[in-house]
Amino acid sequence: MTEQVHQVAVIGGGVCGSALLYMLAEYTDISDIALVEKYDAVAKVNSHGRNNSQTIHCGDIETNYTLEKASKVKAAAQMLVNFACLQQDRDQIIFKFPKMVIGVGELECQQLRQRFELFREVFTGMQLLEKAQIAEVEPNVVMINGELRPEPCVALAVLDEYSAVDYQALASAFLREAKKHSEKHINMHFSAQVEDIVEQDGIFSIITQDKVIKAKSVVVSAGGHSLLLAQKMGYGLEFSCLPVAGSFYFTPQKLNGKVYTVQNDKLPFAAVHGDPDVLVPGKTRFGPTALLLPLLERYNSRTFFDFLRVLRLDRQVLKVFWDLFKVRDIRNYILKNFLFEIPGLRRRLFLKDARKIVPSLQLEEVEFAKGFGGVRPQLIDKKQAKLMLGEAKINPGTGIIFNMTPSPGGTSCLDNAETDMRLLAGYLSAQIDEEKLQQQLRS
Repeated sequence: MTEQVHQVAVIGGGVCGSALLYMLAEYTDISDIALVEKYDAVAKVNSHGRNNSQTIHCGDIETNYTLEKASKVKAAAQMLVNFACLQQDRDQIIFKFPKMVIGVGELECQQLRQRFELFREVFTGMQLLEKAQIAEVEPNVVMINGELRPEPCVALAVLDEYSAVDYQALASAFLREAKKHSEKHINMHFSAQVEDIVEQDGIFSIITQDKVIKAKSVVVSAGGHSLLLAQKMGYGLEFSCLPVAGSFYFTPQKLNGKVYTVQNDKLPFAAVHGDPDVLVPGKTRFGPTALLLPLLERYNSRTFFDFLRVLRLDRQVLKVFWDLFKVRDIRNYILKNFLFEIPGLRRRLFLKDARKIVPSLQLEEVEFAKGFGGVRPQLIDKKQAKLMLGEAKINPGTGIIFNMTPSPGGTSCLDNAETDMRLLAGYLSAQIDEEKLQQQLRS
């Protein structure tokens, strides 16, 4: 009996891995694909709704994006929306909420006014709201005891677009759509933790606890574990991994939609924002805080030793740490976020940040969102001795690709999947249905 060798094996069943599975099944003539996932279902780690901000990042209210990056992100986000709108359960996958970024104080207001003039032609639905107009959309952002808050405030707002997503529901939809291709061999391997990948004579052997899965090509989309598997094969040794965990807080419903704050350009971490939680009705979720955590998965202590393997601590990594701590804003931010993890103290500290968004918020209304928040595996480029802020991909050109950190998060899942699909199609001499892809996802 001939041993089965898949054309493609996708390792990692988060929203990025499942998006690639769908793209290969739907738009290529690749007929034998395997999905290998360590847990018993898709999207159990960072793609789970409780472990991310549930945001469709379009580049409009993310003030750390240049116009060039925002334009690319907008196109990637539209692919996600286009896919979801084709699904019968669309309303369980994506959600419409008003969204805005608020500027507080003269400097931030000036920044947003300038940004509006630069971005309005690309983001035609964007509005510049003055304080009284903000009150009509998000009264708790600018009102205190029935009076307008004293500081100057403006907002860049988009009021009628899809802005939120349940990434676990999205990943499940990708899986469902891929399975509809009964003419293809779509093989699912759940509860299959990959321990190693070995390449011999152009065939990759994916070694799990109880089986070996073989494929002509492999894409690894497993967060920080992608780097671990790459380094076991001798790739990506120039990288180290710095896992940044995000924590959240719940309050009673204070916001009608998503409210972001202006990003500090010196901080490589997300600014605090408030969002309706799609999994917890009647609550507003604030965050994230950012904690440097020695785990590749937030709630899996067994990944501590995996972290030590990918940290690869040496002089270059220590130099990056030192350079970060030399910047006063970053040093203070990191130290403050350590304090955010101390029970009894964290709510009081976080209240000050959250009051930038809802100035009337009271301490008794703030509760730590236990069990919410994931880990972003932020990479360090040891050759250049700097923190990498964008997406990270290792492609040695041998038929295997490693994806570590999508940017901006799950929003780019289909765009990243298209990139990998094209690389795989070239490697396997496969065909892509360009017309169908354009009509369904790119229009």
